[in-house]
This record gives sequence, structure tokens and C-alpha cells, in this order.
Amino acid sequence: MSDNYSIETKCIQSGWKPKKGESRILPIYQSTTFKYDNSDEMGRLFDLEDEGYFYSRLQNPTNDMVAAKIADLEGGVAAILTSSGQAANYYAIFNICEAGDHIVVSNSVYGGTYNLYGTTLKKQGIDCTFVDPDASYEELCKAFKPNTKAVFAETISNPALVVLDIEKFAKLAHEHGVPLIVDNTFATPINCRPFEWGADIVTHSTTKYMDGHAMAIGGCIVDSGNFDWMAHKDKFPGLTTPDESYHGIVYAEKFGKKAYITKATAQLMRDLGSIPSPMNAFLLNVGLETLHLRVPRHCENATKVAEFLNAHEKVAWVNYAGLKENKYHELAKKYMPNGTCGVISFGLKGGRDVAIPFMDHLKLAAIVTHVADARTCVLNPASHTHRQMTDEQLKEAGIAPDLIRFSVGIENAEDIIADLKQALETV
Repeated sequence: MSDNYSIETKCIQSGWKPKKGESRILPIYQSTTFKYDNSDEMGRLFDLEDEGYFYSRLQNPTNDMVAAKIADLEGGVAAILTSSGQAANYYAIFNICEAGDHIVVSNSVYGGTYNLYGTTLKKQGIDCTFVDPDASYEELCKAFKPNTKAVFAETISNPALVVLDIEKFAKLAHEHGVPLIVDNTFATPINCRPFEWGADIVTHSTTKYMDGHAMAIGGCIVDSGNFDWMAHKDKFPGLTTPDESYHGIVYAEKFGKKAYITKATAQLMRDLGSIPSPMNAFLLNVGLETLHLRVPRHCENATKVAEFLNAHEKVAWVNYAGLKENKYHELAKKYMPNGTCGVISFGLKGGRDVAIPFMDHLKLAAIVTHVADARTCVLNPASHTHRQMTDEQLKEAGIAPDLIRFSVGIENAEDIIADLKQALETV
């Protein structure tokens, strides 16, 4: 879509472009397969000589239109939807790494991602070094090895709420000849556009704010098209040397700026098949149409809730970059001047033993694994999402055992605060 349009307009208008007599609303192409008139037409699709659809495990029109919208929102050249955010983060790395390679990862990432990169990828021969995102540039450089192929971090980490210094990490990655991959789930392109600060690839768990209603699990990978794979030919043979499974195609030569997403689609999705259903993509698109309305409300409510908690006598600490005294406030002003997200973390005086009964007494806020949708929800990561991590790993990730992750919804802020008040009175 034209760059002259605002992001609010793109939320509604990008992606699906109906022609005369076609559905005004994005159709659900609920089909596994697609018809062609002759064998040559089908063969050219399998050779990647023509664009089109032949089997929904690789591509589906509904999915592609939604991916195009997200690419437009992020300012990228191409995108691919995946069945979950975890699948997106896996594909983002595996698309350019293989056994014997190495990646550098922020240690404050979501627990599932930490386990994916630190444990599962190691079983596939891909090594990982976790780094403190707040470390100095010189200290971070020590994590790189000759076989390092990517740097990965989150714009706002889940649940530690560390705000990434994107420019610092982009410089770090590029000086070592590798791309910076950033998970932008919490900030969304409404509040942060990482490509504008030097990131090369963006991932999302679309399950969160993009869907916004806890209806459909999904993920997305967006490529900026800015990383020059051929300039680092020896590092990325999967993109710069012939793929014999596609008659010797060299993705970077044949597809240019769209090489990365084309390879992820034609190779990884072909072989691993983590495609979302067209119905889930349709529901995601419905959520995207109101993303620009919901995200500001989440941030507005979260600021009010953070201020209330910060002043409460039973609250030991509050972590929210929207608060002026927060250590990441200045970084947030730089990269996310319109707000960060609707997620707050805090601890109560009395620690973890008090956190659990407090959560059990909440009435409006629900204890759920989910985060970042229209409804207010709460979680103790050490007991739930990050329980596979040791106490030492929790500390390295900036997650205290007493940390309460509070995802502020778009209900009336005073009702949310009243719920917190009554629960705090019980502990």
C-alpha cells in the first residue's frame, strides 16, 4: 500500500485488494488445494518460476493477504504467517542457520523462546550464547564467534519488560556481518517500527495484541529486505548457493530483497508445514483492523494502573517503562514515544508467598497463560510460563520469583484498579 497512507489506514485497508465484483471483505480460502488448466502451469509453480497457489501447506491466499498487511504495517518487503509465534521464531533462525552455527540472544526473552534457542536448537547443532541486553557494546562483542549467524532480541521483553536499545544491537549485528532479528510482539508496529532503527527481520506472536481477542494462535515473520545476503555469501550458503531441492535456484540472486521470505516459504514451510489455518488468518485480520484503536487504550490503562500500584503501600516494586523513574523510560521515549504496551510487572511485599493468594483473589483479572488481549489477565511467570527455568536462569533473565505479570486490558481503568484494590486488601 502507498507509504502516503497512515498506519491507521493501513490497519484497515492493506492486504486484500478486491477487484470488480469481488468480496469487499477478505475471503476465507478454506481449501487445501488449487486447480490449474495444464501440467506445465503446475510445474512452473513447483519450480518457483511463477507465482500462485497449489497447496495450502505452503501458501494460501487468505494467509498471504494478512501477511502482506503486517509487512506493510512494519514497513517490510515481504512476510509469512506461521501457526504460532514459537514457529515464527524457530523459522526465523532456522532459515539461515544449520548444524554447526551459532546465534547471540538476549537473555531476557520469553521463557518459551529461551528454551527453544537454548535447549531445542542445541539438539539440532545450533549453539546459542545468551547476553545481557543492558551490557556494554564491548561486552556484547565478546559473545560473537566466527560461526555466529544472527542476533535475536525482543523490543519489549516478556515478562521482564526490558526495552531493547535497537540501534545498539543493530550496529552490533551488522559489524559482525549478521542480521538483527527482533520480536516486536509487545510493542506492535503501532508503537515501534524496528526496521526504522536498523533491525533486519521482525517476528510476532500474532496471538497477542494483533489478534487482540484470544481467539487464534499465530505468528509472523517480516523481512525488511535491507540485509545484503550476497555481501556475506560465505556466512549464508542457504540463501547464496544453489538449492538442489529446487533445481539449483540461488534465492538471493533470483528473488533479491524477497529471498529470505521466499526461502522460508518454499523450503521450510514445504518441509515443516507450520502454516496457520485460513480461518485463523481471517480472525487475525479482524483483529488487525482495530489494532490502532486498541493499543493506545491498553497503554493508557496500563499507565493508570502502574501509577496506582507504584503508590500502594503493599507493593514492593513496579516495572513499567511508562513511569518516569523506570530505568528504561528514556529508551522507551526514543523508540516508542507513543507508548510501550499494556503489560506491567510488579512484586508485593512478602514475596512469592503473597503473590499467589493475591492473584487468587482477583475477580475481574483472570489467571491465564495468555497475555496482551482485550481482557485483563495475570500470571506469576516463575510458577507458570518460566517454571522450566532454574532460579539462576530466572535471575539472568531479569525475572524475580515474586514477579507478577499483569496484562492490562481495555476495560474501564477504574474497574481494573478497583479489582486490584480489593485483592490487595486480602494480603
